[in-house]
This record gives sequence, C-alpha cells and structure tokens, in this order.
Amino acid sequence: MKKIIYFLIFTISFPSILMAQGGKPHVKIFSNFNYDISNNNSDNYKAFEIKRSYLGYSYNFDESFSTKVTFNVGKNSAGSSYTAFLKIASLTWKANDNTTLNFGMIPTKNFKFMENAWGKRYIYKSLQEENKWANDEDLGLTLDYKLSDNLSLDFQVLNGEGYNNLQSADGLMRSGAGLIYKQGNYSLRASTDYFPSEFDSLDDQVITTLAGVMKMNSVTIGGEYNIMDNTGNILDNTKIGISIYGNYKIDDNLSLFGRYDKITSEDAEENKWDRSNDGKLTIVGVERKMTKGVTLSLNVQTSKDGQRNSEESSIFYLNIECKF
Repeated sequence: MKKIIYFLIFTISFPSILMAQGGKPHVKIFSNFNYDISNNNSDNYKAFEIKRSYLGYSYNFDESFSTKVTFNVGKNSAGSSYTAFLKIASLTWKANDNTTLNFGMIPTKNFKFMENAWGKRYIYKSLQEENKWANDEDLGLTLDYKLSDNLSLDFQVLNGEGYNNLQSADGLMRSGAGLIYKQGNYSLRASTDYFPSEFDSLDDQVITTLAGVMKMNSVTIGGEYNIMDNTGNILDNTKIGISIYGNYKIDDNLSLFGRYDKITSEDAEENKWDRSNDGKLTIVGVERKMTKGVTLSLNVQTSKDGQRNSEESSIFYLNIECKF
C-alpha cells in the first residue's frame, strides 16, 4: 500500500515540478477494475489495478529540433510491481516539411498505425504488441518522408530488443519499412519488418503487415492482417494474426466498440506448433469521455487459447484513462 501511495504522490506532483523548468510535461495513467465472470470458474477473482503510468517531458529547441523523455511505470517482469523504465529518450529533427528523423530511444513503427486506428490502448494493446511480435520502443533511428499529400514512407533501424532489455554488445539491427496511403476517409498501410538471427544456423524472421482504417460519419472500422515467417528465427514456423475493430459514436462523449483477434500457427508440415499462444479474443463495450483527459469504459473481454479442449474465459472490466 505504501508503494501505491508514494507512486500516486509522485504522479500528481510530477507536472508541477517540471513546469517550473519550461517545456511541457505529460502524464498518462491506465487503471482498471476487473472481475472474472467465466461460467467454468468457481473462484471468480476480482481486483483493482494501476496497470501503467507514463511520466514525461518534451521540449522544443526551435522549429526544427525537439526532444522528449518518458518513463514507463508499471508491472514489469524485470522488477517489482511498480518499476520505472526509460521508455522514450528521443531527439527529433524536422529537416523540412517532408522529412522527419527520430534518434535515440524512440517509438517504433511496427504497429503505431494499427494502435491509432484501434484507439483504445488503455483497454487492450494492439495485436502485435500484446503478443510480443515487436517492441513499442527501441534504441535506433526512424525516418518519415512525405512523398505527396496522399503518400508517405517510413524506415527504421533498431537494436532489436526493446526499451527494457537494452543491447549491451552488438545490436541485432532489426529494420523495417512502411508505406501509407491516405485518400479522404480511408487510410492503408503496408509494411515489412526484418529481424536477423543472432546465429548463422538460424533463419531471419520477417513480419509482413497490411492494415487499413475507414472513417464514415459516426462509424470507424479498422483491420489488419499480419504474417510472421520463420517465427523466432526457426525456418518455416509461421504465425498469422488477424485483428478487426470498430467504433460507433453515439454522440461527442459516448460510443460503442468491438474488436476480434485471431492468431494461428503452422509449420512446414501444417502442424499447429504454438497452440498455447494461438487463440481468439473478443472485446465488446461502451466508452464515455467523462471530461477533458478522463475516459471510462465498461467492457467484456472473452478469450480462448488454441489448446485442444481449452475453456473460454470472460472478464468484465472497468477501464479508466487519465491524461494531462
């Protein structure tokens, strides 16, 4: 309990400390209450949680150069229940109206398009991030280049092991490229991610993604198709991930939403080699913006893994996002 109290005190006082230094602080908190409503569970658990808090600071040197630092405080396997990791420490150079470079500990490009299309990370991460297909931040360099009003390219070169497992020797040099096309209410992204093997005896892993989002009046529909070849650098071990999500806006503050994910695995002999991590997920719920910076959602998350005779799990969530 003391740790939670100290954490909340620091979170509340953090912006006022930094405001005195100039620049712009930012804070984001994800919390929830969850209750297991599965019919097959005789011991239905329930809990309040603070899943994540982001504490950061950004500063513009001039019109071309800016910097950003963000700490991620939450439950991490490398530490205690509330451990702080350096999530972002970046320098951004806007070379001209069409070219932007980011260097340092930076957000990766792998699933940001899909994360923005889904728009509810405080409820559930995007498919690739949730299933650890790629890291959301890493040490490296990204380049964004605008070809026209409708077309843009992005490239990245990264160490390859994420912000909480930094490279101590030679980086693996994970790389990727993406193409985004926008036309009216439609946006499409095609991308590839290349992850070389650390050993000559293994094969290089490649993720190919096609994603899109459509916004029409009160309705937003998005989807993505991801295929990972040579998963874990093992030849012919393939994973396919599909995610479809939609949002219906009732008014400026209230909306209904849903999402469906499916992950399957297959090797060269058509065996399901990763059944424990395969499976399906369904999320349905309602979201309300309570005030500026505070969003609340009631939703039910139903999942089932790919194991034979596995049972379905259903959990009721009250999710809250606070940001300022």
